[in-house]
Amino acid sequence: MKKKETLKKPNLIYDVGLHHGQDTDFYLKRGFDVIAFEANPENAEVCRKKFADALKTGQLTIVEGAIVENSSQKEVTFYRNKDHSLWGSTSEDWAYRNEVMGTSNEVIKVRAVSFGECLERYGVPFYLKADIVGSEMICLRALREFENKPDYISIRSEKVIFRRLEDEFNIFEELGYDQFKAVQQHFTDVKIQIPSSNGKKLEYEFAEGASGPFGEETTGKWKTREQV
Repeated sequence: MKKKETLKKPNLIYDVGLHHGQDTDFYLKRGFDVIAFEANPENAEVCRKKFADALKTGQLTIVEGAIVENSSQKEVTFYRNKDHSLWGSTSEDWAYRNEVMGTSNEVIKVRAVSFGECLERYGVPFYLKADIVGSEMICLRALREFENKPDYISIRSEKVIFRRLEDEFNIFEELGYDQFKAVQQHFTDVKIQIPSSNGKKLEYEFAEGASGPFGEETTGKWKTREQV
């Protein structure tokens, strides 16, 4: 089957798992355009107020709803975690895991969002960050249909079930990626120098829950699948 030749945009980032905008804030300050995805209506509303200026100029677009593979699906069951807003998920397994860890979930219905249709509409990004608590693979599978791929991708990777980790590497290799890094997602109190509009560098400090630097600014060396 012929792959879709959707344009890749070198100044575009997809923030899949917007939450309270910890990563989108960093991307916007770096000067990137951002398409941000958020399933939790409360989080989306927080970010519409927080990033009102970027929304007005078009630098930021917020796509509200839960990412699905079936483009005909209209609604999704979403487990909104009452105690830890970062842990909201469409995955019943994740919801159960969160309850075992002492938190509680509120079950709501949210709009279904086809990731493939969004790629066609907004373009293939330079960088794709996917942190949607158990559904990151949906984004990777959608990329199979497209000729162009992001230069960089980061996902919240599996660290409990080895077979699932193998599945992640399998699809990355299918998409053409052959260099990897495993980075601990703990960037509270981490600071980085970023360029500003006047040519000088500003010090940026990541908030709790942020995915941190991306691409060549990540720590460590690129490794093979076996080394990771």
